Amino acid sequence: MNRKIVALILGLTLLCAALAGCGGQSTLDKIEKNKKVVWGTNAYFMPFEIREGEDVIGVDAEIAAAVAKKLGVELVVEDMEFESLISALESGTVDFVGAGMTITDERKEKADFSTGYWTAVQVVTVAADDESVLTVGDLSSLVIGVQSGTTGDFVAEDLTNNPDTGIMRYNTVIEAMQDLKNGNIDCVIADDLPSQAIVSQTEGLKILDLAPSDEETYAFAVKKGDTELLNVINEVLAEMMESGEIETLVNKYSLGQ
Repeated sequence: MNRKIVALILGLTLLCAALAGCGGQSTLDKIEKNKKVVWGTNAYFMPFEIREGEDVIGVDAEIAAAVAKKLGVELVVEDMEFESLISALESGTVDFVGAGMTITDERKEKADFSTGYWTAVQVVTVAADDESVLTVGDLSSLVIGVQSGTTGDFVAEDLTNNPDTGIMRYNTVIEAMQDLKNGNIDCVIADDLPSQAIVSQTEGLKILDLAPSDEETYAFAVKKGDTELLNVINEVLAEMMESGEIETLVNKYSLGQ
C-alpha cells in the first residue's frame, strides 16, 4: 500500500480516537444506553459525603441523586481515594465526580467543571491545649496533617519549611484528625465544614481563628468535552441553588453543628 495512504489512514484513526468519533458514543449516550450514571466520590468529607453502612449520604450524594433522576437512570456510587477521582474520570471508570472538589487551574487541565455550588475556606485544627500557633507563619516549622491531594495539601506545601518531613498525608481528614488527637502531628489543615463536624464530635481539638488561604469554590467535574452531561449537572445545580435546597442540605448534614 502507498505510504501516503497508510499515513493518512493512521492519522484518521488517531483523530477518531482522540475525538471519540467515527461511531463512538458520548458519555451521555453511554449513560442512556446502560440506564445508569456512575458518580465518583470519596465518602469521608462531612457534610458533603458521609459513609453510612453500605450507603453514601450527604450534600453531594443528594445532588448526584438529583442528576440521576433528571437523566431518568440509576445512580451507581464509586467510593475511592480522593487523588484517584480525576484519573477515574479520564479513564471512564466514573461519569462525573462530586467530592467537595475545589476548582483549580491544574484540575481544569484534566476535567471540565460545573457551576460552583459552595464556597469554603481552609482552617487550622490543633490540640485544645496548644497555645503556640498565633499566626499563619507559625505553621511553617510544624508537622501538618492533610488529606492527600486536597486543597489543604497544596496549602501546606506553600506554608511548610520542610516539604519532606513537614507534611503528613492521609486518605481522609478523619484519619489526619485522629493522628492529631494522638499527638503524632502538630496540626491539620482542611476545609472548614468537615473540620467543624469532626472537631464537634472529638474531644481535645480546637479550630484556630486563622485563614491559611483564600476562599475556594466546590464544583462537580466531568471528563473533558462531556458538555451534554455537564449541562444536565448545571441545570440541577441551578434549580437546587435557586430553591435554597443546597444550603438546607448543608445544614441537615452538618452533624453536631
